[in-house]
Amino acid sequence: MTTWIDTHCHFEADDDAAALLAEAEAAGVMVLAVGGNAALNATAEASGAPFAQGYDWSCEATPPTIAPHPRLVAIGELGFDFHWRGPETADRQRERFEAQARLAERLGLPIIVHTREADALTRDTLRALALPRAGVIHSYTGGIPLARDFLDLGYAISFSGIVTFRNADALREVARFVPADRILVETDSPYLAPVPHRGKRNRPVFVRDTGIALAAIRGVSPGAFAEQTTANAWRLFDLGRICTEKSS
Repeated sequence: MTTWIDTHCHFEADDDAAALLAEAEAAGVMVLAVGGNAALNATAEASGAPFAQGYDWSCEATPPTIAPHPRLVAIGELGFDFHWRGPETADRQRERFEAQARLAERLGLPIIVHTREADALTRDTLRALALPRAGVIHSYTGGIPLARDFLDLGYAISFSGIVTFRNADALREVARFVPADRILVETDSPYLAPVPHRGKRNRPVFVRDTGIALAAIRGVSPGAFAEQTTANAWRLFDLGRICTEKSS
């Protein structure tokens, strides 16, 4: 069976995470559960899947320390957002971001980065931090020049269901541009369901639809693209460590 990895899934409090994970596993989909605030951090850890914890752009208080855990594979999501918080919050957002990025550095983990209408600040902050393990820009929506900047800094680029939307021709050009060894696929569920599920609540199993669409965009077979993106995710998040610890 073709195996995909949904590298960015959120479980909300009323989700049946066990059922969603079972559905995904039956379809050959592995899931990375991602936090972003106290509630999402808790559901990500409780899911039993490999997970990330962090505090996103909406966090007003100083983020609490994130404790090491055998299934913790990244810090995130964290990032910058001037859509929901204006540029006047840039200093506060940067303070939160940098504190978590340095935590990731101490723990030897990659970061999962959100950026919306704050691309220059995101790029400049990542450049100044120069993290040795970098991470991924999730649900990418920028252009090729910005993608090139992030790639030069060592980051992977992840695409969500947005790349399947009718008006996403420019983003599809970016998806063709990203090198094969630096591309990931995600759902960002429960948001951004891909075509043909647009308008529905997104689920991890739908990562197959985004992956198949990306394979067509890039002119490769779905099987080859699934294998490549799985290898990329496995390497970035050191997922072999999780499987080794589970079997020991």
